[in-house]
Amino acid sequence: MKIHYIFFLLVISSSLGFSQEIPVKSTPIERAGTSFPPPNEGSAIPSTKSTNPFFKSKERTSNLPSEKKETFSMKTGNDLLTAGDFIEKKWTEDKRISEEYRKDQYLGDFKTGGSYVEVLCRDYQYVDGDKVRVYVNGKMIESVIELQANYTPILVKLESGLNNIEIEALNQGSSGPNTAAFKIYGDQGELITSNEWNLLTGAKASVIFVKQ
Repeated sequence: MKIHYIFFLLVISSSLGFSQEIPVKSTPIERAGTSFPPPNEGSAIPSTKSTNPFFKSKERTSNLPSEKKETFSMKTGNDLLTAGDFIEKKWTEDKRISEEYRKDQYLGDFKTGGSYVEVLCRDYQYVDGDKVRVYVNGKMIESVIELQANYTPILVKLESGLNNIEIEALNQGSSGPNTAAFKIYGDQGELITSNEWNLLTGAKASVIFVKQ
């Protein structure tokens, strides 16, 4: 029995030694698309820009919102007046010149017990440089007053009896007649009268106060 066992071990060991002496050759497997040829000298570097025909940097930039602001205008393309033009035109013109504005205008007479009256006047139409001069009983008390949009005060001291206040138009401004609205207050702050005048150059508007 031992002899058979020893013989079996010798056969196994000799077969193992023979297999170790025979070299085993391996066959390399080539993979498709894994080989890259070496670059040629002087070849151009591929462009990094996209070749996608649907992407164009300039066109994409031009589609962004523009920072340019358009100015708003109420003007129409056919030279017609808009509502804004009509209002502007209205406030840049005085009344049309009439022949009656060449005559002196009498604005009334009043009685008062006060020592003075205050005349407030302003240009109630387009402020275009209308100028006036003020007289009391033929004596000039204000040489030049340019009428503004706000009231200009003129203090007139009253003498006993008749006081004739005259306002002379020195010019007609740049538009229409000399136009003014006026208010006259007593020395107690009471409103005595208010009116308007429309005068051509040289004409006068007058109001009379009788001091009692």
